Amino acid sequence: MDMKQKYRRILYMMLGNGICLLACALYLSFWHRTPDRIKIRAGEREEMNLALPASGMLRASGDKAIPVSLDRTLIFYANEKNSYDLDVKLFGILPLKHVSLQVIDGASVIPAGVPVGIYVKTDGVLVIGTGEFTGFDGVRTSPSESVLKTGDYLLKMNGEDITGKKMFMNTLQKIGDGDLILTIRRGDEVFDVKTVPVQDQAGTYKIGIWIRDNAQGVGTLTYIDGNGGFGALGHGINDMDTSTLMALKKGTLYHTDILGVKKGEAGNPGELTGLIDYGDGNILGSIQRNEDKGIFGVCGEALEAEVPFGPVEIGLKQETEIGPVKILCSLDGETAKLYDAKITDIVYDREHINREIVLQITDRQLIEETGGIIQGMSGAPILQNGKLIGAVTHVFVQDATKGYGIFIEEMLLEE
Repeated sequence: MDMKQKYRRILYMMLGNGICLLACALYLSFWHRTPDRIKIRAGEREEMNLALPASGMLRASGDKAIPVSLDRTLIFYANEKNSYDLDVKLFGILPLKHVSLQVIDGASVIPAGVPVGIYVKTDGVLVIGTGEFTGFDGVRTSPSESVLKTGDYLLKMNGEDITGKKMFMNTLQKIGDGDLILTIRRGDEVFDVKTVPVQDQAGTYKIGIWIRDNAQGVGTLTYIDGNGGFGALGHGINDMDTSTLMALKKGTLYHTDILGVKKGEAGNPGELTGLIDYGDGNILGSIQRNEDKGIFGVCGEALEAEVPFGPVEIGLKQETEIGPVKILCSLDGETAKLYDAKITDIVYDREHINREIVLQITDRQLIEETGGIIQGMSGAPILQNGKLIGAVTHVFVQDATKGYGIFIEEMLLEE
C-alpha cells in the first residue's frame, strides 16, 4: 500500500469518526430537548411545540394508540385526570425517549421569597469519612477499614437505637474494647457489620470514623399551598463532605435575621449572612421531607404572615419561555421584592431536575448588591407572565449573574 492510499484511509477514518461524533451530539441534543414528563391541566386547552424531528404513539392503559408528530404544534385537551405514555422515535426510526403525559388538576400557590433558617437532624448518624489513629500502644490502627464507608448511616449499636452523635460517642466508651455490632444503612440496604473499638493515646475508645448528625443554614421559601404546606430551596440538603442527600429524621424552619450580604464574584460565590435563634418562639414550620427537588413540610400562620403576595397559578414546562422573568427574594429579611432576570436556555434533563432552567440576572440593583445569585437565594421563586414557573437553585461559580433553576411542577407535584 503506497503513502497516498494510507493517507486516504486515514482521512476516511477521520471523516467517519467525525460523522459519528456529530450524529451522537445531535442525538444527545434532541434527547435533552425532549421532556421525560409532560403535565397538562384537566379541562383546559394546552399547546406545546417541541420542534423535534420525532414522532411516537400516544396511549393510555388499554386504549388505542394515537400517532403523534413532535415537529409541529400539539394541542392537548382532557376533561379529567389521567396518564398516558408516549414512546418517542427520532425521525420515526431511532428510539429516543419514553415520555409520561399526565393530566392534573389546576393548581395555585402563594409565592414566598422570604429567607428562613433551616435545621435538620439525620435519621441515624452519617459517616462522613474513615481513617487511622494512633492507639494506646503507639501503633497506627483503623478499626473501621473495610467495614464502614463514607455515606453509611449508623442506625443501631449492639441493638440499641443511635439517637445522635453524642449518644454514639458515650455508648462507645461504655462498650470499651468489646465487640461492636453496628446496624447500618448503605444505599437501600440495611445490614449488620462488626468491629472492635480501640483506645487512642488519651484513653478514649474510637473506631476511626468522622460522623455528623445534623445540618443547618439559610435558604429561601419558594411557596405555600392552600393547606399550609410549603416547598423551599429547589434542591435537597446534601452533606457538605460526602455530597449525599441527607436522610431526614426531623427538621424545623426558624425565623432568621439577615445580618448582611457577601457579594459574589468570579470563583467565589456570595452568600446571605443570617442569625438563627433556635428558640421555640422562632419556629415557623416543620420539615417533613428532604428530596433532590427541595425540602417540604408544614408551616404556621407566623410564616404565612411574612409572605407579601397572594395566590398565583403555577406555570407548566410547556408554558415556560426563553425570555424575561422576575425573581422574588429578600436581601434584608424584610419584605421580598421582585427583581429582573431572563431565561436563556431550557434543558429537559431528568438526571438534573434542578438545573433544567438556565438563568441570567439582569436587574442592576440586584447585581450591585449581591453580584447576582448568592447562597441563601436557593428557592427564590421565578415568575413569568404572572405565573410561578420555578425556583432558583444554583449559581455559576465563575459568573454570579448566571445560574440554574427548577420547574415548579417538579417541586409541587407528586410523582
